[in-house]
Formats: sequence, C-alpha cells, structure tokens
Amino acid sequence: MGHKFTEKISSFLFEYDTPRMVLVHNKKVGLTFRLIQLVVLTYIIGWVFLYEKGYQSKDGIINSVSVKLKGIAVTNISGMGPYLWDVADYVFPPQGDSSFVVMTNFIITRGQKQETCPGVCMDFGCSATQSAFIAICRIMTGKCVNFSRTQKTCEIFGWCPVEIDDNIPNPPLLLEAGKFTLFIKNSITFPKFGVSRRNLVEQVSERYLKKCVYHKEKDPLCPVFNLGYMVEESGQNFSQVAFKGGIVGITINWDCDLDWPLKYCLPVYKFHRLYSEKSNISPGYNFRYARYYRENGRDMRILYKVFGIRFDILVNGKAGKFDIIPTMTTIGSGIGIFGVVNLKILLTIHKTPKTFENLTEVLL
Repeated sequence: MGHKFTEKISSFLFEYDTPRMVLVHNKKVGLTFRLIQLVVLTYIIGWVFLYEKGYQSKDGIINSVSVKLKGIAVTNISGMGPYLWDVADYVFPPQGDSSFVVMTNFIITRGQKQETCPGVCMDFGCSATQSAFIAICRIMTGKCVNFSRTQKTCEIFGWCPVEIDDNIPNPPLLLEAGKFTLFIKNSITFPKFGVSRRNLVEQVSERYLKKCVYHKEKDPLCPVFNLGYMVEESGQNFSQVAFKGGIVGITINWDCDLDWPLKYCLPVYKFHRLYSEKSNISPGYNFRYARYYRENGRDMRILYKVFGIRFDILVNGKAGKFDIIPTMTTIGSGIGIFGVVNLKILLTIHKTPKTFENLTEVLL
C-alpha cells in the first residue's frame, strides 16, 4: 500500500504530460480555422487594444463648474415704462453654478400686499372643489364675495390682488437674451493619476479669450458661448423656446489618453434638448419670483411669473494610462480566446467522421 502511494507521489513530482497536437489535412477546415483566427486577432488588436485601450489603467473624473453671464436688454411695457435688465435681474440663482436660469419672458402682478380679497373668478360660484384648489396657496376665509357684477368667488387671505393675467407676451420681452454670452470655467482632476486640467487650456490665451466666441468648427476650445447659438445647436428655435421657456443641457466631455502629452487632453462641448416641445402637459419652463419693498409702512411686492431657459452643465470624462497589469490581463484573455477557438474546431472535427479520417495525431 505504501509502495503504491510512493509511486503516485513520484509520478506526480517527476512526470508531466504534453498536449496532443492534431494536424488536419482538410482545406475547408483549415481555411475556416484561419478565418476564425483572423476575426479573433482583429477583435483583440483592433477593438480591445486600439479602440478600448485594453493596455491602460482607467480613472474617473472629479470636477467643479462656475459660470458668468454678460448682456443687457431693454423693455418698454405698459405700467412699467422703459426698463434696463442686466445680469442681476435676469439670472437665477445669481451666484452662477452648474444649473441656472436665464429669464426670457415674464408676467407682472404689481402692488401685492397681504390682506383679504376675492380669489380667482369661479364661473359656478364658490364650490367645495374650487375652494380646495384655491386653498393650496392661500387661506380661505369661508366667505363668498363678488368677483364681478355677475360672478361670485371665494374670499381669500393672501397676497392681493391675485394673479389674473395669464396672457404670455409674444414676442418674448427679453428676446435679446439670445445675444447674451456665457463664460464657463471648468476644473477637473483625475485623482488616480494626479492630473488636473482646466478648460482654459494652453490654446486659450488671455488675449484670445477677450475676443473669441465658441463655434463648434471655428473656435471649438473657446469657453465663451452665445446663448442663442447653444439653443440652436440643441435643435431648437431660440424665439420659440424664449416664449414659454425650456431646458438645454451643456455637456463637457474629457476623454484623455495620458500616454500622450497633457496638452492633448482637451474638452469637447455639446448641447442637447432636455424636454419635448410636443408635450401639451405643463409645456415650457416657468417659476415665480417676487421683489419686495415697503410703502406707507406696509410690506409690498411685485410678483413675476418668469419664463426662462434653464441651462444644466454636465461634465463627463475618463482618463487612461499604460499599466502592465491590464496589459497582461488583456493578452491572457486573448490567448484564452484562441484556446477556445482551437477546442471548438477540434470538437467540430470529431463530430464529422469524414474529416476525422484525415487527421494525423502527433504526440510530442
């Protein structure tokens, strides 16, 4: 018993087996095998190595964005007269981050103060359902009062007079916003590689920055953008979007190959429509904004129903750099695929008797 165990140990330690090579004398099988090898080799070299850069280690992006807008517009509407609008008036929020709104149209309700007044006119009187609707934003007093000579409505306590003008100005009041410019500053870091970049790359000098405006072909690296151009590039008409508002996405893509000099790591800007104009449910983009003041010792406000274009800046990116570990892993995977191909061909041959007759087995 002990002798057999010793023989097995000795056989395991001092003997080894070699694979058997199968030589196929068949043109059809040989051609098929070479074609499959060519496809696998093309996939490994063309797709895995060259396109996907399987020899590189990858890293994601950390980023920060800030914006500045420039431009003025003038309106002259009834009850307001000539009025100059600058950045402090038409940008929300004023600090300028990666998501902001530029006002392009508005409806004004003037002289609001907190008191009791008739609510929105009700064609069928003061019903329970309509009262509940008004109570969402105001406090009901429980009284039915005259809205006009022939109509009654629910009395409310809130900011009075209530909004009754729902006619959106057309053409938009701030149509000149299409000529405003947006300056985007974007800083990124690839922490794994310790690489930091800004969109103010080497090609963007201080002198160039003062006169350039982005164009996807003429000035693709300029970080100063015309609002009208961005909306048009997103596939929308600026005057139509300015009428009821809309949403535009600005993407900044950083795809960096760090095996090359850092100056080739450049941003790519693209613009996208982020809402459908065909939707009849809550179309456009709007919100309410108030300016407060005091008059005769009372708090007053001017309420604006603001229609505007919301811009969302989204930064994406990845970086790659040569690393021996993913390189060896990719090569090993390729060798494994070749092995699977050889085995598949061999199994196919064994299932085909006529082909199997033409095999020559050579034991190495």
